[in-house]
Amino acid sequence: MTNWSNWEIFRGELIGTAILILFGAGVCAAVTLRFSKARASGWVVIAFGWGFGVLAGAYTAAPLSGGHLNPAVTLGIAIDSGKWDQTWVYVLGQMAGAMIGAVLAWLVYYAQFGANRDTAEATPTLGIFSTIPEIRNPVANVMTEAIATFALVLPVLAFGGTKGLGLSGTQTLIVAFLVVGIGLSLGGPTGYAINPARDLGPRLVHALLPIPHKGTSDWGYAWVPILGPLVGGALGGLVHHLAF
Repeated sequence: MTNWSNWEIFRGELIGTAILILFGAGVCAAVTLRFSKARASGWVVIAFGWGFGVLAGAYTAAPLSGGHLNPAVTLGIAIDSGKWDQTWVYVLGQMAGAMIGAVLAWLVYYAQFGANRDTAEATPTLGIFSTIPEIRNPVANVMTEAIATFALVLPVLAFGGTKGLGLSGTQTLIVAFLVVGIGLSLGGPTGYAINPARDLGPRLVHALLPIPHKGTSDWGYAWVPILGPLVGGALGGLVHHLAF
């Protein structure tokens, strides 16, 4: 295992997660906002946009931090490896990067967000930044997020132990396609946060930014995409540690 310094990990996770959220929030804005050329292009576009965000962010961060980009992944790796000392650095970088990425996505679509004030029927904006369940059922929503994150973290750990993927440099590419698959297969109920930083960081930015007609930031739901992914990440790390 590479011994990265705290500063390398922080800046790697910050940069990589910022790129992830720029792509992810960006594709959600592209599909959602009026006066966007990609408006209403659908769920498949969103799933691939997030997958390419993982691809770009993780490859960028890999030389500095390994490119976790996700506290649930970091937790799973810590449980599997028993190494906890730098976990907090990863999470700090991921949270800061998620907030920066959300601000950058807002700037890219600044004119479209601004036009939201001039439309007869304002477009809701929270879904551009954070997840919203289709059916609000906390138990079901936590379970969905936990299972979807387990389906992310266990394969990620297994890919990391596959020498051929590591030597070829294709491990991150496979993870990106895994995220696309999770979005297409498991994302329907909750919007597949599968990443506490991905949801909480942009939700904070949504609450703070001067977005016209932005509506609520839905803090009553915010704990679900934190708890569910952490449970799923922990289970993924535990199962990999016991079974592999």
